Amino acid sequence: MSTFTLIDSDRVVDVEARVAGGRVLLEPGGLEDALGWDYHDGQLCSEAMCIPITDEAALVRDGGVELGAFARALDRPLAVDVEERAACLGASARERTQTLASQHAPDFTLPDLAGRSHSLSEHRGKKILLVAWASW
Repeated sequence: MSTFTLIDSDRVVDVEARVAGGRVLLEPGGLEDALGWDYHDGQLCSEAMCIPITDEAALVRDGGVELGAFARALDRPLAVDVEERAACLGASARERTQTLASQHAPDFTLPDLAGRSHSLSEHRGKKILLVAWASW
């Protein structure tokens, strides 16, 4: 067992986990401490809700909670870098749909070519054109 970094929304949490066959296994107590979810009686539960688990064998393996199965149960994308011992849980499809339905882009700040910072929030209520480029 060693430390594994989990990124969940805007939180970064270090948890005890082990890697077995490319799978990240969290200690059951670590799941609750890091992400606010507890597994018991065939359900994943948070303060707000419980989700029944149909494939318990996929979720609970070798005394740990498999992070990939946890993410699938919550309908959340997961990116894992086993070598760096880090993983990022994305927003669920429902959360993304609600955000898109609001038609409000999240605020961000980027520099222009002269190095001056500009925030999207500075232009609320105005029509703007964003041009983005990526090398990949």
